[in-house]
Amino acid sequence: MIDRQAAARIQPRAGYLTMWGFSFPTPGRLLACPAFVTPTPHSPPAGRMTAAERRASGSLATIFASRMLGLFLVLPVFALEAARYPGGGDPALVGLAMGIYGLTQGLLQIPFGMASDRFGRKRVIVLGLLVFAAGSFVAAAADTLTGLMIGRSLQGAGAVSAAVTALLADQTRDEVRTKAMALVGASIGLVFALSLVAAPLLAAHIGLAGLFGVTGALALGCIAVVAWWTPAEPLQHRDAPRGRLSEVLAHPGLLRLDVGVFVLHAVQLAMWVAIPALLVQAGLPKDAHWQVYLPAVLASFVVMGAALFPLERRGYLRAVFLASVGLLALVQLGLLLVAGQPSVPALAALLFAFFCGFNVLEASQPSMASRIAPPHARGAALGVYNTLQSLGFFAGGAVGGWLAKNVGASGLFTACAGLMFLWLVVAWPMRAPVKAQSAGELLADEAQAT
Repeated sequence: MIDRQAAARIQPRAGYLTMWGFSFPTPGRLLACPAFVTPTPHSPPAGRMTAAERRASGSLATIFASRMLGLFLVLPVFALEAARYPGGGDPALVGLAMGIYGLTQGLLQIPFGMASDRFGRKRVIVLGLLVFAAGSFVAAAADTLTGLMIGRSLQGAGAVSAAVTALLADQTRDEVRTKAMALVGASIGLVFALSLVAAPLLAAHIGLAGLFGVTGALALGCIAVVAWWTPAEPLQHRDAPRGRLSEVLAHPGLLRLDVGVFVLHAVQLAMWVAIPALLVQAGLPKDAHWQVYLPAVLASFVVMGAALFPLERRGYLRAVFLASVGLLALVQLGLLLVAGQPSVPALAALLFAFFCGFNVLEASQPSMASRIAPPHARGAALGVYNTLQSLGFFAGGAVGGWLAKNVGASGLFTACAGLMFLWLVVAWPMRAPVKAQSAGELLADEAQAT
């Protein structure tokens, strides 16, 4: 028992208990010591990925890249090869066969995303990859343009982008999520550049049917990656309450990002309706276009790594984001100016600037969407996001082709510039997501409050 005089000598002191002239650290003070808050495997240094996060990022980036490689290998040669099929002489049907992939994918992104919230990410991803592979083999076996359209629509029905992105978000912390998303974006950019080089060479040896067969084989390989390389789905996601679509559609920050991803990919695809023709007009033959694309893509990755990640850590994500949107708007104005008399150096410089802005937005937008979405509705939120992305592809190809045919390249780039400036206005009120505290930071804060 402690007498009253002894009790009177107990004087409160922040973090310590003083008794009989001795100071004893409280449990909270102990937890605040460096030995307890130094980063561990569960709370690594800020900005660094854990081994599990690296594994998740690498495996899911491989899934994205392999799937997109199959699609990109087809696109550069599809219009030329499809002309050899019965009905392939109709440009409208060929355009529909190309674009129907984006339409069916856009329609099914939300259902797949919501299903991943309910039944688990990995199950939905495997199901989607099986559907995608089936569509690829149907297209490979097709001998008419109608068969190609059926195969392409089945490919789009394997809409796993939202589920893959949601799984990556589940398995990474906020402070490294942009880096993880950038790895996915970089892998897609690299396979895009690779496809521009490889597609004509492969098509000459195995034809369009062979390219679709390669696409199906890649999809089956991705299933093996999901099963044996991708880390297990977090238990906290499986046990979380399921969100409603209304939560996602009523979120202003998510809606701004949805508008942005639609505009970004509509402009991207619309640009490529005119860019190849401008390069040919500037004197660069078709089989040499990769000499412009590849250096522009690779150099833009260096710029993104040097600018996006350091500035995000310093709290400038909003500024970098808006500057990238503005840069793409200026690129469209630059293309408008050079469309009359294109030159290879001018087009190369503008494409380098385009990829610098595009890669930053491609990495930061899905990261921001996953961070501001309610965790229990993350699959639904990314389903809406990827739906708008797919519909942007479809609209960019369809409307871009119509504009190029009816008002020419100048009218096309004017419309693209207008869309980019409209996006800048919509995005201006945005706020960067609040950084979530790591486990070590939470322990330290709790200790200081004790």
